[in-house]
Amino acid sequence: MLRSWFSAFGAALVALSAALPALGQEQEAEAVPLAGTLKKIKDTGVVSVGYREDAFPFSYLNANKVPIGYSIDLCQEIVETISAELDGTEIKVTFRPVTAGTRMQAVASGEIDLECGSTTNNTARQKEVGFSPIFFVSGTKLLVRRADKIRSHRDLRNKTVVVTAGTTNEEALKVLNDKQKLGIKLVAVKDHDESFKLFTSGAADAFATDDVLLYGWIAREKKESEYQVVGEYLSYDPYGIMYRRNDPQFAAVVDRTFHLLAETRELEWIYKQWFQSRLPTGENLALPMSAQLREIFRTLGLPEE
Repeated sequence: MLRSWFSAFGAALVALSAALPALGQEQEAEAVPLAGTLKKIKDTGVVSVGYREDAFPFSYLNANKVPIGYSIDLCQEIVETISAELDGTEIKVTFRPVTAGTRMQAVASGEIDLECGSTTNNTARQKEVGFSPIFFVSGTKLLVRRADKIRSHRDLRNKTVVVTAGTTNEEALKVLNDKQKLGIKLVAVKDHDESFKLFTSGAADAFATDDVLLYGWIAREKKESEYQVVGEYLSYDPYGIMYRRNDPQFAAVVDRTFHLLAETRELEWIYKQWFQSRLPTGENLALPMSAQLREIFRTLGLPEE
């Protein structure tokens, strides 16, 4: 009986010794002070969100000039997680417009805390900013006039193509032009709206940008009979929400948000709201989720159907 008692006592000691470090770690984790973006938000009560005015349906302005879109909704979900992490602190969201050329510097400098648009996550940009998990996959294609009979980049020899400055699309066209010696005249302008207007004015033979954005312009302008998206993909563009790099506390909050949205199927619902339903501004892209994006969402926790 004494041996049994000692055995039980020894087992209890082993259990206690195993629990103590875990308890200590938990207490230590709770004692870690806020730093970086979370501390800034806690101190000011404000999250600064950068948005694009011309990245339909990811980030654009409604009739009341209020930013809306798929990316905006995802950023709002991140803000709710931040509030919960900060014990329910009420957080004010301020919106600041950014362009393709200003967005990365706005994040890196601290002018904005989150950039909610249609920004490609690639290794070059990861050296300057942090990224959320991927929430959309697109790629560079061409918007052309049906009457011009341009069907791929091979038909662009010695023609004019407009791109938006500071985008992966601009880089993709430069590489393609140099490699295949097409003699394309590239015109880079400050934002997507200006690119689209230059194309529709007849000053450019094609507009090169992410295909989903091109489909969006056709839908918004009701130009299906005049314009079409053509060619193979000239780049691979997985989208992410930008935030300041080297900020592990904030990165963890962003990641938790996406995992929770996936596990509860909210991520899928938000996608359907913006790509498979009538939008607040009247359009319906009727764009099913690609198998590639669905698999990405599954890695975040989206349940099998």
